[in-house]
Amino acid sequence: MTDQSSGKQNGRVSMSTPDPEVVPQAKRRQFSAAYKRQIVAEADACNQWGEIGALLRREGLYSSHLTNWRRQIAAGTLGKQQRGRPAEPLANENAQLRQENARLRRELEKTQLIVEAQKKLAQVLNLMNDDETTGSERA
Repeated sequence: MTDQSSGKQNGRVSMSTPDPEVVPQAKRRQFSAAYKRQIVAEADACNQWGEIGALLRREGLYSSHLTNWRRQIAAGTLGKQQRGRPAEPLANENAQLRQENARLRRELEKTQLIVEAQKKLAQVLNLMNDDETTGSERA
């Protein structure tokens, strides 16, 4: 007869061996903003020596967690943190200016081509005028 609640079989305790396989990479703990606020409030309510240490041990936290969370609450950024590299404040403006710069360069190249074509046309017309004037003087 098996008593499932205590793991006993006919009065004997069955010992199971733990699984020796180790997880390849430990997962990082993630704390919700509500949990962080709750822990900071509990820590602020502690008024006896050693109570904060007991709270941290009970929750499995470090004092640096508490320090960071207090800083985030004071700055108003608790729960608003984004992962990854922070965006540069001028990144959008820089991208727009680069696009405008490229557009203006293309327009400048077109304008320079038109001016060169006009110069060549003017030279051709001047040559034709010179030929006409020299041709009429000969006649």
